[in-house]
Amino acid sequence: MKLPIELSKDSREPIYHQIENQLKALIAGGQLAAGTSLPSIRALSKELEVSIITTRRAYQNLENNGFIRTAQGKGTFVAEIAAATKQQVKHDAVYQTMEDAVETALRYDYSTDQVEEIFHNIINTRKGD
Repeated sequence: MKLPIELSKDSREPIYHQIENQLKALIAGGQLAAGTSLPSIRALSKELEVSIITTRRAYQNLENNGFIRTAQGKGTFVAEIAAATKQQVKHDAVYQTMEDAVETALRYDYSTDQVEEIFHNIINTRKGD
């Protein structure tokens, strides 16, 4: 299975964290259903062109947080996640992204009113989609 994970080597976010967050998003968003078989650590490492250690760390964090489970000799699978957990993951990701966007705007010396205007323009543009 090829996972739609895109890594940025230029990002300040560690690669293992990028993998972890993107897999969480796929699980919380419903693109990867409970019970779905995931690639082995070795296969995903090769596919993403990262070290096995990096992929192992992402998988371990996901398993420790209950998003995936490993069955010895059978593989790694998406775990059953509570609806509230999925909702919290989605909320946290969107909130963090918006917070980062506001922080970027403020660093460029935009006022909060200007940031709000940009946000409303984006929302209004999307309403037409």
